[in-house]
Amino acid sequence: MTKQRGPMQPDPNIGQHLHPQIPVASAPEGDATGGVIPYKNVPALLAYYFGVFSLIPCFGITLAIPALILGIIGLRKRAQNPAIKGSVHAWIGIVMGGFFTLLWGGLIVMTLLLPMIGG
Repeated sequence: MTKQRGPMQPDPNIGQHLHPQIPVASAPEGDATGGVIPYKNVPALLAYYFGVFSLIPCFGITLAIPALILGIIGLRKRAQNPAIKGSVHAWIGIVMGGFFTLLWGGLIVMTLLLPMIGG
């Protein structure tokens, strides 16, 4: 038995040959940065910027210590989820944070101890 359509109901099969379904190409995965900026690994990204800005003498020690700590956190986050990038940023934060912590910390200690020694 064929189902009858009323006068105002359109035929669902009309026009199928006029508008065939066109396959839609999927967008490539990734981001606009090309994977250069690890925006999913915020500790590594912050470690990188803190490490670079720890070059500034007035803020050096206050940025170098967090760079070292956040770099370690960023490496741990990368180890837990390899899909998250940022190991290079984390290493830069660790190296620069460690170096400038020693440099600025040493200069502060020498500045405080030099008058006591009598120099």
